Amino acid sequence: MRKCIGCGEMKSKRELIRVLRTPEGEFTLDATGRKNGRGAYLCRNGDCLEKAIRQKGLERSFQAAIPATVYDELRKELSELEAE
Repeated sequence: MRKCIGCGEMKSKRELIRVLRTPEGEFTLDATGRKNGRGAYLCRNGDCLEKAIRQKGLERSFQAAIPATVYDELRKELSELEAE
């Protein structure tokens, strides 16, 4: 079980998407959940991402400031996953 950083609900790992910070400091979505790096979990909808942005959930999870361009990329990738 993992906790969504947007809504705070506990769900199984398969129901969530992992936001990953690579060792190089890049942020991406990891749909497989197997890539190397520090991860935080989000529900598969845009509402939880927006809540995480407003509440600075990603910044707390990664203990780092996150540029606005990263949030734009995450929105784009998440919308593509929702469309599938």
